Amino acid sequence: MKARCEIDVDPVILELYELEVTPPRDDFELEVKRAEQAVRTGEVGPTDRARELYRKFGLDPTRVRPSSEALLRRMKKGEPLPRINSLVDVANALSVQLQVPVGLYDLDKVKGEELVIRLGAEGESYAGIGKEKVNVAGRICVADAEGPIGNPSADSARTRITTDTERAAWIYFLPVSDDDIDRTAELIAVFGRGLVRVIG
Repeated sequence: MKARCEIDVDPVILELYELEVTPPRDDFELEVKRAEQAVRTGEVGPTDRARELYRKFGLDPTRVRPSSEALLRRMKKGEPLPRINSLVDVANALSVQLQVPVGLYDLDKVKGEELVIRLGAEGESYAGIGKEKVNVAGRICVADAEGPIGNPSADSARTRITTDTERAAWIYFLPVSDDDIDRTAELIAVFGRGLVRVIG
């Protein structure tokens, strides 16, 4: 997998391979509790980093929220961390704790050899997961050879992660520490049974 960034953002891009994604796992409850505890005690990353990222490209983060903050707000209301499958659950737990939006893309559904982080062109959109249509004109997006497949608020239905996913791209849309990358790799090894390579 290749990836490049055409705009002034500093993402961390991981390639996941040899994955075995399962339905939500009972033994992930400890991580869920850790995320809930972090939300309760306010020991999550600063929300202003993701907001600044949106403002930098002229987007109001109170109207279109970064996925990390949307999860945080849900959990502050007492709603549970969404449970989707073993890999998406890891992404959601880390996203809420670090307050960094995460994009996840099934590489066997990606068209072409390269992912590009860029601004969406006029009229560009995609079918979101559980959403009708996600408009990305003038907004940060991740695109393959066929067009946009995600942004820091919502991923596309076309490249969504399922229990059939064996290879995936994981994008942190903001810089994270080496320790955060190590922890990400550890959780992916345990709950996605996969290996991780840092691409960018």
